[in-house]
Amino acid sequence: MPILNPDYSSLNYEEISAAIGLKVKHMPMLIGSFLEESETIMGSLSDAIDAKNYADIKSHAHSIKGSAGNLKFNEIYEMAKEIELSATATDENFDYKAYFDAIKEAISTIPQ
Repeated sequence: MPILNPDYSSLNYEEISAAIGLKVKHMPMLIGSFLEESETIMGSLSDAIDAKNYADIKSHAHSIKGSAGNLKFNEIYEMAKEIELSATATDENFDYKAYFDAIKEAISTIPQ
């Protein structure tokens, strides 16, 4: 799968809330929690990538994948899935850093 360049700057809370079965009023809190937690997870993921610690890469990518999937941030989900699968296979040729950077950029487009 290629690296994606999503832009979440114009999120539609109504669409997301309908897709996940929650009330619109809960979306700012959920997205705020995602942004707060993803900052910590992405820091740990960066450290794991730098250390080539494939078990930790897999674990942190899995966390981002799950959270993004729950909120229907599908492109982030897909890129995190690619990282997770590659780390599971201990693929030394996969460009973890490029995917990490793409996910970080995508997260930065999510309004707070």
